[in-house]
Amino acid sequence: MTLKAYASTLALGAALLGAAFTTAAHADDIMIVKPWARASAGMAHAGAAFMTIKNMSAADDEVIAAKSDIAKKTELHTHKMENGIMKMRQVPNIPVPAHGETDLKPGGYHIMFMGLKAPLKEGQHFALTLEFKKAGEKKVTVDVLSPKSMGDMGDMGGMGDMKMGDMDHSKDMEHSKMDGMKQKMDDASKKMNGMK
Repeated sequence: MTLKAYASTLALGAALLGAAFTTAAHADDIMIVKPWARASAGMAHAGAAFMTIKNMSAADDEVIAAKSDIAKKTELHTHKMENGIMKMRQVPNIPVPAHGETDLKPGGYHIMFMGLKAPLKEGQHFALTLEFKKAGEKKVTVDVLSPKSMGDMGDMGGMGDMKMGDMDHSKDMEHSKMDGMKQKMDDASKKMNGMK
């Protein structure tokens, strides 16, 4: 092996080793704060999880998938207000900025569970795995809260009366029953932020 080939091999090895240490360190820089889900209303076939994701690293990251055994499908979703109508959509990722945080909250980003195997009951806990593009997998335990324990968040602007299980969550959805919901969601988010 020539000196030049040896130096190239050594440099490549150092770069790969540095990348491995960077990834391992980054995985520890993601923190999941207060993961929760609302107890099911009646025989609902759908549910959602909310939380704050903090990224203490210098690199942007994103949630690219989620999985849980509580439902047939687990997807990343968001809500958007368009022309006074709340629409829910599946998204390919949820961005988490460097040295920042992303709130998963009612009316915004959330983890959607479709085809619940059993209703979510107050006081239960369930496992959820979030997959990050850079940080890899993060396992969290989600607490199921009752509408009472969530205060005004329990109303969710009429969401409790909706038959979410009958909706096609794979496409844009119009939630016409959610008139005025954006303000309620903003108020609920402020309340949750006060719980941190």
